[in-house]
Amino acid sequence: MKPIRDTQKNWASGRIETQRTDFQPDPGKVMAVEARIQMPNVTGTAAQGYWPAFWMLGAPFRGNYTNWPSLGEMDIMENVNGVNTVWATLHCGTSPGGPCNETTGLGGSTTCPDATCQSAFHVYRIEWDRSGASEQLRWSVDGVVYHIVNQGDVDATTWANATGHGFFIILNVAIGGSWPARPSGLTKSGIPMLVDYVSVYKSI
Repeated sequence: MKPIRDTQKNWASGRIETQRTDFQPDPGKVMAVEARIQMPNVTGTAAQGYWPAFWMLGAPFRGNYTNWPSLGEMDIMENVNGVNTVWATLHCGTSPGGPCNETTGLGGSTTCPDATCQSAFHVYRIEWDRSGASEQLRWSVDGVVYHIVNQGDVDATTWANATGHGFFIILNVAIGGSWPARPSGLTKSGIPMLVDYVSVYKSI
């Protein structure tokens, strides 16, 4: 996905969604969703406004588009402005505020190991674990877990509304928006996010 600025200084970029909306673990099982991604290889003022992401939205969003964040959003990888940081977040409940601290969500972050997020491929992964008495979400980069959200971190209704259905998977690169800075005249056009693969695994 390659953001492009035209001669009129307007930006266009790309977004890919799965047609399937049924990604979720079976009762008592674990599902993992991962992708091997190199973020746009641009940093500093040239990266101002870049917002690459790999994430999932709850199936009820399609055809409604007004029920966020209660339906659940799991951000597997987000990055802004070319910094060497990956963010992981569960969005749920009500906005603003609510049990999930919206619009921030229940999030964590880490730096990419060994090489920066922008200069190399890394494997970004979420594990949705229903194998125990209480569900758990685990985020990792290159196999290192750096953020966990437990079912008990929110009330039962909020968790059920956010996770009691399937999800669809999204890859995109936005330019500007509510989180990163607006692009400037120094923001570099045409730097792609590279995706080697996307995989979904389920325990049996």
